[in-house]
Amino acid sequence: MTSLSQIVWDDTVLPFQLDRSDIRGRVARLDGVLERVLSQHDYPAAVEALVAEAALLTALIGQTIKLRWKLSLQIRGDGPIRIIATDYYAPASDGAPARIRGWASFDAERVVPDGHAFSQIGKGYFAILIDQGAGNVPYQGITPIAGRSLAACAETYFAQSEQLPTRFSLAFGRSRLPGQDEHWRGGGVMLQHMPKASPLVARDDATGEGGLLAARDILEGEEGDNWNRANLLLDTVEELELIGPSVQPTDLLVRLFHEEGPRVFDAQAVQFGCTCSADKVRESLSIYSAKDIAHMTTNEGIVTADCQFCGAHYEFDPTTLGFEAQERRDDNA
Repeated sequence: MTSLSQIVWDDTVLPFQLDRSDIRGRVARLDGVLERVLSQHDYPAAVEALVAEAALLTALIGQTIKLRWKLSLQIRGDGPIRIIATDYYAPASDGAPARIRGWASFDAERVVPDGHAFSQIGKGYFAILIDQGAGNVPYQGITPIAGRSLAACAETYFAQSEQLPTRFSLAFGRSRLPGQDEHWRGGGVMLQHMPKASPLVARDDATGEGGLLAARDILEGEEGDNWNRANLLLDTVEELELIGPSVQPTDLLVRLFHEEGPRVFDAQAVQFGCTCSADKVRESLSIYSAKDIAHMTTNEGIVTADCQFCGAHYEFDPTTLGFEAQERRDDNA
């Protein structure tokens, strides 16, 4: 029998604030979303772990963007796991769910399925992109791969690019609830110090990996003490508290931060969602000539495309694709 708390809190992001410490945060629980993201593909275990971690980070970070915006995480490296990409689509209106999708590219012959996942990314970069809609230039922030996890990369990104001390505690994996099949579950907590009125500038004595800024380089005095205290409290969190179906996020916040004055806001529902369509495929192919389209045509006389995120399969008549086909349509019109 499914518990009421599981129904209420699965696939949600709960924003909160620690009034005593001037720290904000989010608690995320992903159940059906994570299962849908990963069930679209037959990933090796190491790749699954990275996609699950990236999906949790995306849910926690994406909750702050405005309605109808899109936030993307992109991790690219020179190792056997080449790309991890996730998207967070903010709700179209107040009260609507946000949508998350994810995808990975890897060299199957080089990936060590049960090896340390993060080390198989190699050298590369961690990027956050925010699309604010038509007529706006997308925001893009990039930092080098650093640390031993994607969470550590995200912490470095916020310290270096936004100069916001940030901390993540994540847990994910396969679980089996009574009467249900085994499936993916994940949960996490994000802490972030409120932005300062006057952000810092680059420092020559930064203590992060590769000379990048770390949280300890940004905060000092009482602010630093508050940040360290909140992090010590978060260190006590247990995996079952992050992903267990019977532990409510509100109870978790009280258990961890009751002396910090936790204050919660409205929870944001999330679901798996992909925006691919036949029209978008046509648009992406509109830059190609008829000769280029001919090279993409199969022996059966069709052009096919598969969505990397959701696995949707599309088939097209090659004579309807490319800019020359569009020109013909315009002439006939």
